[in-house]
Amino acid sequence: MTVNATTSNNSSRTVAPAAAATRAPVPVFWLALLATPIAAGANAPVLILPDMARSLGVAGGTAAWLLTAFGWAMATGTPLMAGLLRRRGLAVVLRLAAALVMGGTLLVAASPWLPLTLLGRCAQAAGGAGLVAAAMSLAGTARRMGVISAGFGMLGAAGPLLGRTLADGASWRLALGVQAVALLAVPAVLRHAGRGAAPVPAGRFDGRGAALLTALATALVLLPTQPLAAVAGALVAAVLLVLHVRRRPDGFVPAVLLRRPVFVVSALLALVLSTSYFTLLFSVPRLLADRAGWDAASAGTGQLFALLAGAALSWLLAAASARMGRGAVRTVLVTAGAAAALLGVFADSGALLVVATGVGVFTASAANAVLSTHAVSAAPGEAHRPSAIGLFTLCYQLGGAFGPALATLLVLG
Repeated sequence: MTVNATTSNNSSRTVAPAAAATRAPVPVFWLALLATPIAAGANAPVLILPDMARSLGVAGGTAAWLLTAFGWAMATGTPLMAGLLRRRGLAVVLRLAAALVMGGTLLVAASPWLPLTLLGRCAQAAGGAGLVAAAMSLAGTARRMGVISAGFGMLGAAGPLLGRTLADGASWRLALGVQAVALLAVPAVLRHAGRGAAPVPAGRFDGRGAALLTALATALVLLPTQPLAAVAGALVAAVLLVLHVRRRPDGFVPAVLLRRPVFVVSALLALVLSTSYFTLLFSVPRLLADRAGWDAASAGTGQLFALLAGAALSWLLAAASARMGRGAVRTVLVTAGAAAALLGVFADSGALLVVATGVGVFTASAANAVLSTHAVSAAPGEAHRPSAIGLFTLCYQLGGAFGPALATLLVLG
């Protein structure tokens, strides 16, 4: 199952693929339930990282690798799952993703050691990447994609306070398992979309391209914490990947997408806005304590309301984007994103810091909804659309890895 796209004047929107024309689209409720719980699971550690560190017997900075590893696995897993979706179809991806989420959740629940817990979180993230790729491929329109992105923002907003509540009432391990709620949607999505969701015919799998892209993403994730080694690794991986794309332009990273300015600009802007949001999300609770004297409960509650409001506003922008030009949408996102970052750096008021997180989630969620449709519209044919989804989401999810690492480096460390 892939996402088709059309462009009209200054806006673009995704439409259901021709193969799906003979059946009703999957209800957006099931798509949101499939994709969005991972946001709560990803953000649940925001307020309980010290508890996790004490339980595992490690320092807080070491425990923060649980955040970075999750973002890395989500980022690198998305294009891999999108490639599998293209070659093997929806049913295979959903079943594999469900198995990874379940296995990772059980491992996190039982593991007494940080390395095994890291492995479990990576499995959860990779499985979640598959569920997100499936949901995005079935969304069909900017409005439906906006519902999913707003759900991301809202559950991401609830994640820190939910994690704190579950950790206080039971265990931080339960807080890291909330993502498993998404498994409830898998049977329903398979019933609605499983039949007729045949994979797009493709040639031999480009394993070298996939490996080089994963290596590049891994090096970039390490950039905030190991800058010298990360820069060297990223340069080597990037050069090898460029050479490989020239040799195999229709491989795992299609050259035609990299030549489309719309795709490149959309993906890079999503990366910047996502990084800014996740940096704010993990930094603001500490900043509220240091600059404004707020306790953890007040910080969690304040962020919750601000993030819920920002996520709701992102859906409004996504719904209106079809009537706006691409330039206007980008101007709104860049202006709001810059304002959020400046507030995070300079604001001493607790209220303004909370507003910064709300504006941050607005820009990130709206970017995911709107810019993803712009990116997919750049794909020249149906065969390249899963790759466009995967590579765009890779850029967005890299922000989920960069953000916690930057927060740890600048504020939490």
